[in-house]
Amino acid sequence: MPKAIPIAVVAAEGLQGSAAGLHTHTHLAVPPARVSRRHFLQGSVVLSGVLAAGTPIALLAPSRAWAVELTHIDQSQADAIMTLSRTLYPHKTLPDAVYALAVKDVDAKATDQKTMDVIKNGVAKLNDAAQGKWTGNGTLSDAQRTAIVEANQTDPFVLLVRAQCVTSLYNNDMSFAHFGYEGEAFSKGGYVGRGFNDLTWLPNPPAGASPPVA
Repeated sequence: MPKAIPIAVVAAEGLQGSAAGLHTHTHLAVPPARVSRRHFLQGSVVLSGVLAAGTPIALLAPSRAWAVELTHIDQSQADAIMTLSRTLYPHKTLPDAVYALAVKDVDAKATDQKTMDVIKNGVAKLNDAAQGKWTGNGTLSDAQRTAIVEANQTDPFVLLVRAQCVTSLYNNDMSFAHFGYEGEAFSKGGYVGRGFNDLTWLPNPPAGASPPVA
């Protein structure tokens, strides 16, 4: 079962100037009432953005504008986790909206001082290695960030984010839509009648690869 992703539907005109990338858990389980951007941002650490028009995720989401509220980590920590998530699991065409799922889930785990210390120390270590430029747009190349992560791959913070990304990035409806995964088929009659022969990105196997039909 994919995770249900709570999303705040924010007035799009209020987010047009935001970084069109960061996002939260999105799903169809959206509160019916729209949330004003001013009310949502008040006193909160928020990741927000606008989904690119015409993409599978934009067609799935109830609104192109989105916002994610965080409760425990601060803005610099949220930005650092976002950058680390994309460095660990790079998909150039996957919107930042999906990567923000990992940020939200790490934030949900930061309910005790021990976890907060892991996050705080880990962010500081990455920033030190990057000379304060870990989250700066365009200041480090992908190769430089990858080298920093490789040098700190046993750090508890890197391990925490890495483990969280495995489920946060891939077990949700947004990723399913982006990567073209149609979901389980058992309840819809099975893959023989639904999706068994839909593969288009590999060449057809030779006839000898399949046994004769009895």
